[in-house]
Amino acid sequence: MSTTPATAEDHHKPAYPLVTALTAIRKARQMTQAELAQHAGLSRMTVQRLESNGLDPRLSTLQEMARVLEQELVTIPRHLHGSFHEWLAAQTAHGKTTP
Repeated sequence: MSTTPATAEDHHKPAYPLVTALTAIRKARQMTQAELAQHAGLSRMTVQRLESNGLDPRLSTLQEMARVLEQELVTIPRHLHGSFHEWLAAQTAHGKTTP
């Protein structure tokens, strides 16, 4: 565990939505950082640094984390974001999607 005090710079690091989502899924599944790291072929420190925004995530790392969490990373053209979110909300409202 790091004993280095947080600096003002630490609070300005970007949050990565994919990391935030994968972290929430990991926690919902009651999986530890160490378990995720082991199954994804990563170090526990890498997972910890990613989740605390202390590391800029590589796509390959996110893909491995997603694979272990049974998730699929998908890109959506920017001009379709609104339509996609409307469709997803409708699917969720009708119970057609699973978490």
